[in-house]
Amino acid sequence: MRSSIAPGLCRPGAHVATNLAAHVVAAWALSGALAAAFFGASAMAQPPASTELPALLAPGSPLPAMSDPLAADTAYAQAQRLADEGKPEDALAAIEVALKESPSDVRLRFLKGVILSGQGKDAAAIEVFQGLTRQFPELPEPHNNLAALHAARGELDLARAALDEAVRALPSYALAHENLGDLHLRLAMRAWQRAAELEPANPAVASRLRLARELARQIAPTSPGAAPLPGAR
Repeated sequence: MRSSIAPGLCRPGAHVATNLAAHVVAAWALSGALAAAFFGASAMAQPPASTELPALLAPGSPLPAMSDPLAADTAYAQAQRLADEGKPEDALAAIEVALKESPSDVRLRFLKGVILSGQGKDAAAIEVFQGLTRQFPELPEPHNNLAALHAARGELDLARAALDEAVRALPSYALAHENLGDLHLRLAMRAWQRAAELEPANPAVASRLRLARELARQIAPTSPGAAPLPGAR
C-alpha cells in the first residue's frame, strides 16, 4: 500500500464541511515513508507543503492568537518547517501550542500524526488519525494513513476496514484503490499460506503462493533497512 506527499494541492470540489474551509486543504495526495515497511516508500499522506502559507515565524517567536484565521496557517507552516529541519519534537511542541487555541484544525492534527509516525510512535499516530476519522469521516486521507499504520503492524483486517472507509468517503480516490490492491495481495498470501500449512501436498496452493510472493517482492519497498513484506520471504 502506498501513501504520498503532494505539495500544496487542492482537490476541486473538496468534500470538507463549510465550517472547516478556513483551515483545511482537503487535497492531500498521499506519500512518505511512514509505512514503507509494508506498503512501499510512499504510503502515508502528508498535509500540503508550506508554499501557499504565510511567511514563517522566526525561531522562538510566539504564535499569534488563533482568532486570526491565518494564525493556524502560520502555526502549521512553522511546525512543517521545524519537521523539515529534523526537529520533530519542536514541531510537535508548536503544534500543541496552536491546538490549544484551535483544537479542531485538521491540518495541524494531521501533521501531528505524520510526525509521530515518522518518529516510530505508531500507537500515538493511530490515536491521532482515529480521532480525525471519527470527527471528520468525510476526509479519506486520515482513513488511508490509519490503514497504512495498521498494515505496517501486521493488522491487515483493520487496514482493510480503514481503506474501505477511505473509498466510501471518496469513491474516486485512486490511491485508496491502489492500496486496497496491495492489501488484498497480502490477504491472499495469508490465506494461501494457511492453506499450504493445512494441505502441504497441494501443488495448486503452492504455485499460487509462490507467484504471489514473487509479485510481492517486485512491489516491495527498496529503501535501505525496510522490513520485508509479510509472507514475502
